[in-house]
Amino acid sequence: MTHRVRFIPLLAAIFLSVGHLQAQAVDGPTVAVSGEGVVTAVPDRASIAVTVESRAVAQRDAQRKTADVMKAVQDRVRALGVPAEAVRTTGVNLFIDADFVNGRRVTKGYVSSNAVDIRIDAIDRVGEIVDGVVAAGATAVSEIRFEVKNRPALEREALKLAVQDARGRADAMAAGAGRMIDRVLRIEEQGVPAPMPMPVRAMAMREAAAADTPVSAGQLEFRARVNLTATLK
Repeated sequence: MTHRVRFIPLLAAIFLSVGHLQAQAVDGPTVAVSGEGVVTAVPDRASIAVTVESRAVAQRDAQRKTADVMKAVQDRVRALGVPAEAVRTTGVNLFIDADFVNGRRVTKGYVSSNAVDIRIDAIDRVGEIVDGVVAAGATAVSEIRFEVKNRPALEREALKLAVQDARGRADAMAAGAGRMIDRVLRIEEQGVPAPMPMPVRAMAMREAAAADTPVSAGQLEFRARVNLTATLK
């Protein structure tokens, strides 16, 4: 029996690879620059992390206290107009509360905690909702994070500005050398750390619930960086 081996696809692939490399070859001088774009926006959404913590000698008592207070907190949040789907549980914990005396662990009781994340779309009501959850029994509001709903559009706008900045720098460098930009060969986006939601530490305690909590959203900043390579003429 005769076996036939077909080499045509392999040869075609080799020819295509060579042609591709030849197409990538660049004759003449080039310029490589980087550009940056920055867009700022006023936050239009916030989220707060709320924790309820209880201590008791018996495990069930600690859990029951936490559950009762968290229910009161969520009832208050719904009464303030926050929809149920905007409240998300982020942690439920139970651990032994103990001390070490003369090298031995002495159990004092149990600590139970329940944490939720609350999304607030009405940015001007953040302070009111913080006061509401604290009055309902929350033991801590660990942070307030401000965000924007149209984040992808802002990131693309920053990227557009970064490319424009890079092209302007390339034109300036070319002019300084007595040349002009012929064509853009390559544009690459640099890795830029994503803007973190702006935190505002609250740690509000029940004694302060009678006063309105002042909250300032400030601005968020979105950055983009690119590398641009072009040929000169």
